Amino acid sequence: MSDLQAIADRFEIEALPGEFTDAGMMRDYDRLASLFTQDGAWRMPHINEEFVGREEIRAAVERLQGLWDYFVQTPHPGMIQLEGDTAVGRSFVTELGRMRDGTSMLNYAVYHDRYQRTPDGWKFTERVYEVRYLDTTPLAGSAPHAAGPPANPATTSGRRASTSARSASASPATNSSSALNLDAKPIFGLL
Repeated sequence: MSDLQAIADRFEIEALPGEFTDAGMMRDYDRLASLFTQDGAWRMPHINEEFVGREEIRAAVERLQGLWDYFVQTPHPGMIQLEGDTAVGRSFVTELGRMRDGTSMLNYAVYHDRYQRTPDGWKFTERVYEVRYLDTTPLAGSAPHAAGPPANPATTSGRRASTSARSASASPATNSSSALNLDAKPIFGLL
């Protein structure tokens, strides 16, 4: 393999975790599932969940997204080790959010990934989510408005300043005073 091919492969593979996060946060479930090979797997051992195949992954992410009041995931690059038409790698994730039941989470995690070159480009063959830090302290903040379709940047640039001013003057929502169920399994890594 040429050095230029290796650079191109690394570039394409490194884009996958960002695409995964973007598709999940924009609720583009078909795009998220398309990032996996047909028989790809998404595993979350900490909550004993495993989804195999694009259809199962797509259905799972849609169902799991419905559990969140709001959710933010930020991916960070890790390592990639090329092995011809396959590769292994890691990416790091910071997540925070509040579930519809009022519980909150902040966590730092690692995705252990396997990749495969396909005719459609590099895809995940496996993502295994490992939580390294978890904080279930109720989050003090809130989502500024109900989630909806993404705004068109071309039509919203003039409204940004006034929207920011309104958001800053609005009173923050208060967290539910209900106690956390410490026996419940935390659900994160779910976009």
